Amino acid sequence: MTKLMDTAISEIAKLPEPEQDVLAVILLEEIASERRWSESFAKSRDALAKLAEEALAEYTAGRTTPLERQ
Repeated sequence: MTKLMDTAISEIAKLPEPEQDVLAVILLEEIASERRWSESFAKSRDALAKLAEEALAEYTAGRTTPLERQ
């Protein structure tokens, strides 16, 4: 475990149990979300590569326009 994580856990341990549970739920949900995102991204690599090739071909053919800055 990193020093930063160890410090965070030490501080969380000082909180009342209900607050610890809230933080635990947030962390677990974030970990699950990150896992789902990683799995989804891994499954879509071929599709993303194809889209990138198509975008590059359109750019090379001069069929794109620059985005306007706001």
